Amino acid sequence: MSELKILPLGTFALVLAVTLGITYWAAKRTNSASEFWAAGRGISAAQNGFAVAGDYMSASSFLGFAGLIFLFGVDGFVGLVAALVAFLPVLLWMAERMRNAGKYTMADVLTFRLRERPARMVAALGTLSVAFVYLIAQMVGAGALIQALTGVSFSIAVVLTGALMLTYVIFGGMIATTWVQIIKAGLLMSAGIVITLMVLIRFGFNLGEMFSVAAEQHSEGQAFLAPGLQFDAPLGLISFGVAFLLGTAGLPHILMRFFTVPDAKAARGSVAWAVFLIGAFYLMVMIIGVGARAILGQGGEEAAGKGGNLTVPTLTEELGGGAGTAGGDLFLAVVSAVALATILAVVAGLVIAASGAVAHDLYSNVIRKGEDSEAAEVYVARIAAVAIGVLSIAVALVAGSDFNVSAIVGLAFCFAASANFPALLLALSWERFNTMGAIVGILSGLISSLVLILLSAPVWPGPDSVTGSPLGPFGLDNPAIFCVPIGFLGCYLGTVLSTERDNEHEYHELYVRSETGLGAEVASEGH
Repeated sequence: MSELKILPLGTFALVLAVTLGITYWAAKRTNSASEFWAAGRGISAAQNGFAVAGDYMSASSFLGFAGLIFLFGVDGFVGLVAALVAFLPVLLWMAERMRNAGKYTMADVLTFRLRERPARMVAALGTLSVAFVYLIAQMVGAGALIQALTGVSFSIAVVLTGALMLTYVIFGGMIATTWVQIIKAGLLMSAGIVITLMVLIRFGFNLGEMFSVAAEQHSEGQAFLAPGLQFDAPLGLISFGVAFLLGTAGLPHILMRFFTVPDAKAARGSVAWAVFLIGAFYLMVMIIGVGARAILGQGGEEAAGKGGNLTVPTLTEELGGGAGTAGGDLFLAVVSAVALATILAVVAGLVIAASGAVAHDLYSNVIRKGEDSEAAEVYVARIAAVAIGVLSIAVALVAGSDFNVSAIVGLAFCFAASANFPALLLALSWERFNTMGAIVGILSGLISSLVLILLSAPVWPGPDSVTGSPLGPFGLDNPAIFCVPIGFLGCYLGTVLSTERDNEHEYHELYVRSETGLGAEVASEGH
């Protein structure tokens, strides 16, 4: 174990004390299934907007994107732009319709017009696939980050993260998770504003000068301001953007947030709040990443770590006065605590989405066929959360701190974009779509994503010594540009080749409800 860093640990403990206090408060208000899964549908548009932003702005956003810009310049902007526009599909096609049509989970929307058991089983598989691989990535990232920032060993950091996320979910349910995400979003925005202002002050608020100095400080010079440092081909850049753009509309922990608001208007308003917050935040991340290159120079690459994930902590330490100074240590401690709170909020959201797939979709509605009480469903959800949490901790510990997190994050977004998104969109918009279409579409999206990710460059690292090309048989880092069409094709072929017919009545009922909200209150209470 490296030397413990007392100030970051103390600041982190303060943040934990606040979040655990929220969990204690929320536990007293979490009695029914609606309160456990949907916070009693009492979250306002602004509150849910902050929570959605908190769910989406993970540590990979704050630390990872800033690091990518520090390392690769313009190519690092792609993730920011994709993340910024990613809520347009959510706003146009998902948020309002999901709130009107569903109850607690993605499967509730599908099973409104499809056969209950097979649709729930395949929808639960899609949810668990996305949530679990994303959870593993967050757990590994949390362990590595806590180890670097506080000196705690990787294994202790992973177990601590897992124990805290289970505390939020098991005792506080969606109410605690929501408020932890709101506080995390507020902390993240505040940290971003302070760091951005300090960077801009260094350059007299002259962005042109900052970009020029950043290019001078990069080993590739002016190439820092042109595409090509991270992605060898435009297709790779586009595919990476597609994964974020469409994957967001299929992330189960994001979609669940729209069931926590009282009506469709609030769902739509929460997306507007989220877009505003996320847009402002990513603009700040761009300035922070470029500013880090200009201020830290080439000498900062070692301190920034592999993949640049420690760029922001290194920059904040420098802005505060440098390593070993009171200001540098304090600023680093605050940013460390914000980053760690960020991870805890995201993993809590992922666990509650995964436990929903197990308890609400599989146990209550497939195994028990809706015969269980709400209390029994919540009890099973808590057991499922423990099982999922323990399994994710074990896998993260086996994977270790050197595990390629970027590959598994790419897999999660690819799953969401190619499996969940096509099935949900077609269920809400295509009259002929049927159960077999959902099954074939989700499975084809999952399988194609898994196969192509396993054949991709991040899994087969390093260039070929002769050709210089990636060792992986499949050259793209993220295969979403191929897997999304495969998912839609699977939905289409499964539908047209199936003998299942007469879904028109259920479609029209779902369409009217999703567009107008008529009957949505009935859907909220049970379907």
